[in-house]
Amino acid sequence: MVARVVLVHGIAQQYEGPELLGLRLGAAVRDGVKLATGLTLAPEDVACAFYGNVFLEPGSRSADLPPWNERDVEAGLEADLLQAWWQQAAELEDAVPSPDEEGTRGPAGFAASRLLLSQRARAALNALAGARFFQPVTKRMLVSELKQVRRYLDEPPVWQAARAAVAEQVGADTRVVVAHSLGSVVAYEALCENPGWPVTDLVTVGSPLGLPVIFNRLSPLPVQGRGAWPGGVVRWTNVADPGDIVALVSELAPRFVPGPAGGVEDRRITNGVRMHDFERYLTAPKTATAVAAGLQEPPA
Repeated sequence: MVARVVLVHGIAQQYEGPELLGLRLGAAVRDGVKLATGLTLAPEDVACAFYGNVFLEPGSRSADLPPWNERDVEAGLEADLLQAWWQQAAELEDAVPSPDEEGTRGPAGFAASRLLLSQRARAALNALAGARFFQPVTKRMLVSELKQVRRYLDEPPVWQAARAAVAEQVGADTRVVVAHSLGSVVAYEALCENPGWPVTDLVTVGSPLGLPVIFNRLSPLPVQGRGAWPGGVVRWTNVADPGDIVALVSELAPRFVPGPAGGVEDRRITNGVRMHDFERYLTAPKTATAVAAGLQEPPA
């Protein structure tokens, strides 16, 4: 039996595995659906599409990350994403200095010389190190996360392997895909590539799909400022915590063309101090009811 619900994780899961991650995330979505709707999901109803291992060197399970610092932040996508995180963190937290206070005037400020890029990246990493959202993430880990996003978007072997991991879990019984963070980009693009899949419902949580640095690189590319509808999906629900820095653009409806049952339904929730946590999103009633809706009678 193929799972009816497929979960797609986000970045920084390279030291996990499909079974280990699936135990934790599967329990969260089953709890959320049960408590919100009364519907009981069996463990075999839920599967985890795992692609975290594509970010590791072959044969490596190093206990530590490379010694990355501000000099390793690359111009372009990495620098732009770092700037966007910094800007949003400053807007949400008084303790985080704004880029303007540090002499940075938007993403273009990163596009100068290598020395200037490193200086501004250092200022951004220092500012984000004090942000409540990123605790207990180190500067090295922040650079690693920037690189995972960039590698997925820029390196064909990475995005091909990630989308293949989703395809491996989707079968005749699959109706709902729930995707978190970078995983929402993976799931969206995989669904666009496979309009014949039986998936009727896409639920994105903590998604960066609306962030311009991501949105403008999607496959397929947006047309006249609007992203394509994801394949054969009938309903798309997007759930975001306003404090989730990764979900910088929390409303996706204006960004994507409508589907068979209308546009993206944007929902807001509060995850407490763990704003971006996938498990918190999965146990939230607004997420759980969207999952359950896809497991009921097929939409007309």
